[in-house]
Amino acid sequence: MADAAGFRLGQRVHAAGDPRRVGTVRYLGPVEGHSGDWVGVDWDAGAGGRHDGSVAVRRYFAAAGERSASFARPTALSKGISLPDALRLRYHVEDFTKEEEDEMYVLSTSQKRVSVEFVGKNKVQEKLKNFNELSSASVSYMGKSQTTRFNRKPALTMDISSLCQALASLEVLNLTNNTMENDVIESPMLENIRILVLNNCSVTWELIEKIKVSFACLSELHLMSNKLKMIMTPDGKFVQGFSTLRLLNLEDNLIDSWDEIMKLAYLRSLEQLHLNKNRLRHIEYPSNLGDASTVPFENLQVLLLGSNEIDDFPSVDSLNLFPSLTDVRLSDNPIADPARGGAPRFVLVARLGKVKILNGSEVSPRERKEAEIRSVNPLGFVNHFVLYDIGVQNGFPDTSKVYVRLVMGKTESNDPEEIKRLHPRFAELKAFHGIEDEKPTSSASGPQKMASGLISITLKCVGPSMGEKQPLTKKLPPTTTVGKLKSLCESFFKLKDIKVRLFVEEEGCPLPQLLEEETASLVELGVGSGATIVVDEES
Repeated sequence: MADAAGFRLGQRVHAAGDPRRVGTVRYLGPVEGHSGDWVGVDWDAGAGGRHDGSVAVRRYFAAAGERSASFARPTALSKGISLPDALRLRYHVEDFTKEEEDEMYVLSTSQKRVSVEFVGKNKVQEKLKNFNELSSASVSYMGKSQTTRFNRKPALTMDISSLCQALASLEVLNLTNNTMENDVIESPMLENIRILVLNNCSVTWELIEKIKVSFACLSELHLMSNKLKMIMTPDGKFVQGFSTLRLLNLEDNLIDSWDEIMKLAYLRSLEQLHLNKNRLRHIEYPSNLGDASTVPFENLQVLLLGSNEIDDFPSVDSLNLFPSLTDVRLSDNPIADPARGGAPRFVLVARLGKVKILNGSEVSPRERKEAEIRSVNPLGFVNHFVLYDIGVQNGFPDTSKVYVRLVMGKTESNDPEEIKRLHPRFAELKAFHGIEDEKPTSSASGPQKMASGLISITLKCVGPSMGEKQPLTKKLPPTTTVGKLKSLCESFFKLKDIKVRLFVEEEGCPLPQLLEEETASLVELGVGSGATIVVDEES
């Protein structure tokens, strides 16, 4: 239906003079109690409105929100400009007329006009004057007319396919905040485009299936904020094609089932999958998908799962099964938030054996060693046992208490299968770090028994105000905390009124590593016999 000064239902428009206030035409015609023709617009989120499509009890159309709609005169709306004009407006630097140049000035402190000179203008003009050399384009909020349907040229000044063919060097196409129409019939090959951005474009996966042949050489596809809930494929199984796709961004959508993500398992080139801000509760590695000749998620290296609803350790443990995964984000999930009964960072590091980057931070060799020893050593979990008990009292699953008892070496079961189920890496880490099970009490007692459990460490002063002091070698209980060791150093070296900082020197590390946690014991931090502790002072 077309009326009201040439507008049509479903057309994308923006407020005259404000190309950032964008909406969709939902009604054309009269409004009771008001003369003339009106255009009913459902404004995009954040653009503002006055009602939900109904006025004075009468409903004219159904808007997306309670206050996202309004009626406007045709003269208050703009149909936008063509895509080529938007590109010219954004990227082409035109010569200024004599009159325009005369008006380009600033006032000095004495209120005299000082002409403005554009430095490097000629270079910019030379670089941008040929559109066929343009390698990337973004026309978000440029006030374009309706974004193209691939095979509906009569309704368009120039569609995307024609534009891409005209711009032979175009590799990046950003159509963020434009509504894509899903009734595509056919589309030509657009092999030059490497990065396609369709964020907040009301895109469905059905549309992606229709256009994927045209964009056969994509390396990045960004589909943020499209309210995607399902990945609908023609046969209801796995996504095919996209042979060159390395990055798929599905952040800020509504996906709540890992079964939908499973459909991406056989994208052979996929290296990065961004799933932040969805509604996922559980993760598992697809082990039985029916194709034994192909490894699921074979080359996936980066998996971003922040701000979902993941709350179980089996989901965390399943990440170890992804063959190439080294970069994981779990922040803002219940399982990674100690305040909500989740695990502290060191527990996640210990359980994720291959991860090199967790929540955007590198996992250093020292952090991994400390985390793994701490996660299985019976001396390392007293504080976290209390933490999990608090979580249980506030309504979190009782499995967290069972987990802590297990890793403390106080599990109520000696069944290896039960231990493996609760902490799959428990036995592996104990063997790797040489941590033995608690042995029955021997006949040794007193000083002999105590001495057998001490570790030998060398203490070396380097603080500028500490003076020259010879290194000391001391035997200490492995349960000595960092705070206690600081007090001992102050006593050993007679350090008065000096605030001490401790570092441990490790083979393979170019710089000593700071021992920050006052309550952590030497054994928790992986400090054993033969270690050197550097005693410095706070600046």
